[in-house]
Amino acid sequence: MTAGMIRLRKRALSAVVVAASWSVVFAGAAQPAAAADVQSKQWYLSALQAEEMWKVTAGEGIKVAVIDTGVNPNTPTLKGQVLKGLDATGAAGDENDDYDGHGTNMAELIAGTGAGGGLKGLAPGAKIIPMRITDTEFQNKHSVNARDTEDAIRAAADSEAKIISMSFGSLYSTRGEREAVKYAESKGKLFFAAVGNDGAGSNKEEYPAAYPQVVGVASADRNGKVAEDSQNGNMVDIAAPGKEIPRWCDNSFQSYCYGSSGTSAATAIASASAALVWSAHPDWTANQVLNVLFDTASRTWKKGDRSAYLGHGLIRPAMNILKGKGDPGDPDISPLTEERTGGSPASPTSTPSAPASQQPAENGEADKVDETVAAGDSEAASDGGVPLSLIVGGIAGVAVLGAVVFAVVRRRGAA
Repeated sequence: MTAGMIRLRKRALSAVVVAASWSVVFAGAAQPAAAADVQSKQWYLSALQAEEMWKVTAGEGIKVAVIDTGVNPNTPTLKGQVLKGLDATGAAGDENDDYDGHGTNMAELIAGTGAGGGLKGLAPGAKIIPMRITDTEFQNKHSVNARDTEDAIRAAADSEAKIISMSFGSLYSTRGEREAVKYAESKGKLFFAAVGNDGAGSNKEEYPAAYPQVVGVASADRNGKVAEDSQNGNMVDIAAPGKEIPRWCDNSFQSYCYGSSGTSAATAIASASAALVWSAHPDWTANQVLNVLFDTASRTWKKGDRSAYLGHGLIRPAMNILKGKGDPGDPDISPLTEERTGGSPASPTSTPSAPASQQPAENGEADKVDETVAAGDSEAASDGGVPLSLIVGGIAGVAVLGAVVFAVVRRRGAA
């Protein structure tokens, strides 16, 4: 990230921070016993109080562009959920030919209905617009469009999607991709991308998450701690559940697998969270939706600061959906860059964000931690009603290990 780009980011905390747990202080938040087996593995639905939110909104009226390996519209949980999209690969097939299973998994995490015992999306009322791009393995086997990512982003920007979800990352930034991201912002889209899963390795910035107009999503476990492989630094804006999330084992779509997940799943869940908030407030802009997600995130540090590991904190859409909390702020000012969006001239009163402070490096400083100071939103913890605040978990220590040499050009975050 260039110095200029760093100036567009809010100041980040230099020490590893303590996060609030996803666990909800509410005995009735357990998943129904009758849920299908794969749904019983979706621990984050109860932690985020999905069932309660769905009584208010399930994401109706919101379309999400999923830029990934394609989306199979014929899995039981996605039937009727997938709209016409774009195949930007330049290879045989179309956007419904998922060559890996990854894109279908992301779509299900966002908008799956749960039919047939499949994954239940956090925003089952939303619709998916698939945009197929290539990963490195696909590139090595086929003749492909070298500009597929920028073409997909521009197509998503021109589509009816309000939200763009991209669980892909590359170590390389291109002018075409940068311009496509700016174009998406000018079209009023809210763009989420995975920060990557090499936090215990070289931890290099990945794109598009590192672009200042994109919301970089980190992965957290069920205790609210940052996943040890989730990348950290200036590109992290918010964290969402990403550990132990069910996924399709492969593109045969015969069975789900369990185990380690990553920032891919976290990005899909963050996108679904935005869909819920936007559905409840259809007149809001992308800036207002994101302002509220940042404002209501669970954290133990000062509002406005960013953790290098968890960004503004753990995403909590229920704080807005069920309790009406969160300040939407100025509809035309981006909370990412603090600049005016939509192609309008910058406000004379708008000033750039403070430069990001130095992030923990590979020198052991990442083991230094802040003390626990609060349990997220203390007001929410005490004002009655359905308890939405999240209890404080243990210290989120992250050991930054030795560097790893990369051979891949583009990769999917682990599902």
